Amino acid sequence: MGRLEVIGLALLAALSAAVGIVLRQRATSAVPADQGDSGTLVATVLRCGFGDCLAALHALVAVLFINFVAPQPPLANGVAFAVATVVSYVINTTWSFSARLHGRTLLRFLSVSACGFLLAMFVAWAAQMAGLNYLLGIVAVALTIPAFTFVLHNFWTYR
Repeated sequence: MGRLEVIGLALLAALSAAVGIVLRQRATSAVPADQGDSGTLVATVLRCGFGDCLAALHALVAVLFINFVAPQPPLANGVAFAVATVVSYVINTTWSFSARLHGRTLLRFLSVSACGFLLAMFVAWAAQMAGLNYLLGIVAVALTIPAFTFVLHNFWTYR
């Protein structure tokens, strides 16, 4: 199996898992999306925390990219961020923030994601310039970006 096939299978598995989580949550939810405790900050943070397991997807894509496509940590983190963003929009919109997929939230989500993308590239670049192992750069990106995007999504995207 070639490098691109391995990466494709990993991405397909991650996307399938994410879609399955959202569908199971929607199917088993007895409370409509706009009612119940879904509006509390604690519940939203907990759901986002689960949704931000996408940091693991980001790390997986980045490591696979570096090892099988090109040993370029900033580029790998950019690709990983883009893949995680697609999965993240669906999960965060429908589950974490209990909102509907809508053009307005999509544009805001993409704006926040673009800022996060630039920040991810900068953090990876800074780690590389500091001479750190690429894995430490990935960890720094995985710890920084979810907190940054949660704050913006909570106070702007879904308001």
